[in-house]
Amino acid sequence: MHEEFETVRVAFDEEQGLATLTLNRPDSLNAMNGQMRKDIESGLDLLTEHDEAADGVAVRAVVIEGTGDRAFCAGADITGFSGVSPAAFEPHSMRDSIIEFPAPVIAKIHGYCLGGGLELALACDFRIASESSRLGFPEVDLGLLPGAGGVQYVARLASPSFAKELAMTGEHISAERAASEGVLNHVYSDANIDAEVDAFVETLAAKPPLAIRAVKDSGNVAAETGLHEGRKYDRRIFSTLLQTDDHEEGARAFAEDDYEPEFNGR
Repeated sequence: MHEEFETVRVAFDEEQGLATLTLNRPDSLNAMNGQMRKDIESGLDLLTEHDEAADGVAVRAVVIEGTGDRAFCAGADITGFSGVSPAAFEPHSMRDSIIEFPAPVIAKIHGYCLGGGLELALACDFRIASESSRLGFPEVDLGLLPGAGGVQYVARLASPSFAKELAMTGEHISAERAASEGVLNHVYSDANIDAEVDAFVETLAAKPPLAIRAVKDSGNVAAETGLHEGRKYDRRIFSTLLQTDDHEEGARAFAEDDYEPEFNGR
């Protein structure tokens, strides 16, 4: 399946269950504007509809990447700020659509990943970057702060002190430093990142999809609630997973060395 939106391309490999959502404004370094936010949501909605129509789980993972070799997303398109009222600036719907998407979403970062682009990556479950990537929050130089919760989420991944440093200085930091602070999951050479991301998503796609979705939800609950509520959630979902076909497949494969499980998300 291939679908073209105004600023985003969506491709879905039905056999593998893997989708790619490509930010497609290369002339502006894939800068984020209102249309791109809408197109990202529309692309995820399209994949959700495809998933819901399937017998079992169709979409196993989604990779978000940028067109060209210069930028994942260089930030917000500030030309679109002129005349926009604060009430009209609403990036959180896009962010929520990524967080709430049932399958894992991976940000494949190369080049610049700044401002709204970094906030987009932070909404994803995993962030994998090439070693030449540069990350940062330059909003301070416009008299602003990251408007989609960027400081909040970096503070949770790294520390409040690091989040404040990143947003106060506007510095573009290396992928290596971002990884050392906990903002990135992995950093690979520019030559190897394609193969490494492919291997990572294939690993996820081979796992029981209902368990993968439950782990994603559990992690999101952990980020938003206390330990007590999180443990209650995990106990409830664990009981549900015990009754699935995927659990039976996994248990059989564990017991029989020569049995290759097929997980269908049922």
